Amino acid sequence: MTLSRNIQTILNGTIQSIKAVIPLNLSYKPPTLLSQPYEVVEMAVLIGIVGDMKARIIIDASSHYFSSVGASMFGMPLEGEMLESFTGELGNMIAGNLCTVVAQQGLEIDITPPTVIVGQSKLYGFQQAFFLPVEVTDIGPMAIILTVDED
Repeated sequence: MTLSRNIQTILNGTIQSIKAVIPLNLSYKPPTLLSQPYEVVEMAVLIGIVGDMKARIIIDASSHYFSSVGASMFGMPLEGEMLESFTGELGNMIAGNLCTVVAQQGLEIDITPPTVIVGQSKLYGFQQAFFLPVEVTDIGPMAIILTVDED
């Protein structure tokens, strides 16, 4: 597969994975190119992708967003260390599901353990990045960032 086809497969697979993992009403806008640096304002989870493609997925949202998603999945709002742990696990679930989805299309990838980012941060060091806005009804926005490293 070409790099552009791999990127499209990952982005489409990410949408399918989010739908499978988050049991809420979601809407998406088309992805756009993103330039460096990417700024995380409050909370995010970063997961590396290795295999047929080297990339990273960053799931960026407010702590209220992650807490509300946790409440919808587990019946109670999350905060503190439990919220940070859930944020990492949510990223892990989405990225793990992504591996299965894209394998069905011939793209073999694996993921690294999640890295939770808390607080304002700037992310540099990527060659290309794509910004995929996701909106959850009654909760708010979430951003999916796919950074791509060409070999």
